Amino acid sequence: MNSIPQNIVKTQGAVFREDRERLLNQTASTIWITGLSASGKSTIAYALERALFDKGRLCYVLDGDNVRHGLNCNLGFSAEDRTENIRRVAEVAKLMNDAGVIVITAFISPFAKDRELARDAIGTETFKEIYLNTPIETCEGRDPKGLYRKARAGEIKDFTGVQSPYEAPEFPSLVIDTSRCHIDEAVQRILLQL
Repeated sequence: MNSIPQNIVKTQGAVFREDRERLLNQTASTIWITGLSASGKSTIAYALERALFDKGRLCYVLDGDNVRHGLNCNLGFSAEDRTENIRRVAEVAKLMNDAGVIVITAFISPFAKDRELARDAIGTETFKEIYLNTPIETCEGRDPKGLYRKARAGEIKDFTGVQSPYEAPEFPSLVIDTSRCHIDEAVQRILLQL
């Protein structure tokens, strides 16, 4: 974890998170969707965003691929870079929660220690971990980006589920197997967690 440089002091304005939540008529939270590639994280995240928005909630999806086009474009996929990727996303989610926004993340986030650091940064009461426990055979069968095929052919190194492990959450808020659950049902189950 990065240390805070000397002469840096945290400040607080006159508007607090509770004030923003009251203005928005919602409780800010981070819905952290985790699972293997092609388990349905982004699909469910965007469907959940639409459902929340249609209910008058201010929300935003932080998607793994999209974040790597900008904020985290300088990171690779080594264990260290994956940890830094999740650390940065957690800090952004925390800031957005402080603004009163409901944040939905869609990240493989394969390492339990990284998800735990995200939970600690965001806050246990605010962090809702949704585990898409979808069989790897289903994920490989979907493989919309051809990543499993490339990983099996040796074109991608350290691919989660193939050469690199995925550490399943021990106590997630919710477990969904998208091979047995339609998108709409998954969204409804997550909404009940809020």
